[in-house]
Amino acid sequence: MTRPLALVTGASRGVGAEIARQLAPTHDLLLGARPSERLETLATELGARTFAVDLADHAAVAGLAAAIPRLDVLVHSAGVASIGPVETTTASQWREMFEVNLLGAVELTRVLLPALRAARGHVVFLNSGAGKRANPGWSAYAASKFGLAAFADALRLEEQDLRVTSVFPGRIDTEMQQGIYAQEGRDYSPTGLLRASTVAAAVASAVRAPGDAHPTEVVLRPR
Repeated sequence: MTRPLALVTGASRGVGAEIARQLAPTHDLLLGARPSERLETLATELGARTFAVDLADHAAVAGLAAAIPRLDVLVHSAGVASIGPVETTTASQWREMFEVNLLGAVELTRVLLPALRAARGHVVFLNSGAGKRANPGWSAYAASKFGLAAFADALRLEEQDLRVTSVFPGRIDTEMQQGIYAQEGRDYSPTGLLRASTVAAAVASAVRAPGDAHPTEVVLRPR
C-alpha cells in the first residue's frame, strides 16, 4: 500500500527535524530546507527525499512543486526571528521575517494546492504564541505570525476539502531560541521551555487525527 506523502519545511533542524522524525514511521517524507549537509544527513537517517530550496526563491519553489502530483500533508515549520524595539527594527528585518515566516509559506501552499486538493490533504502551520499576542520588542515577528494565522484562516474557509491547522506553541528549546535569548541579553537555559519533540508530537497528533475531525488550532504553553 502506498504511504501518504508529507512535505516538512524547516526540516534541517529544530522542530522541523523532530516533526520529520515523528512522521517518518507512517509517511513518506520530503524534507524542505536550504541545501545543507545537515539536511542530507537527516534524509539519509529517515530514508527521505529532500526538497532542497530557499523558500524565498519562488521560481525554484514552483519548479520543484510542479513535480509533486499529490501531497497528503504540508507542514510549514521554517521560520526566522529578530527582535527589538520598533525604533531600531529596520525595514530589512521586517522584509526577512515576512519573506520567510509568511510569504514563503503562502507561495509554497499556493503552488501545491493542486497536489493537496488531489489528496484532500492537510496543511499545518507552525505559528507561535506571538501569533496570538504581540509583546514589546516583537513587533515584526508577531506581525508576520499574525499574518500567517490570517492566511491559515482564509485558506481553511476557501479550501473546505482540506484540513488546515495552526499550531501556537510557547517558547521552544531550539537553536533559534538561543539566538533570541542572545538578542535579549540573557544567558540561555532550557528551563521552562517546551521541548522540540513535544511540539512535534502535537503536530503529528493533529496530522493523525481521524478524518472526521478537523483540528483547526492547537495551543501549547510550557508548564
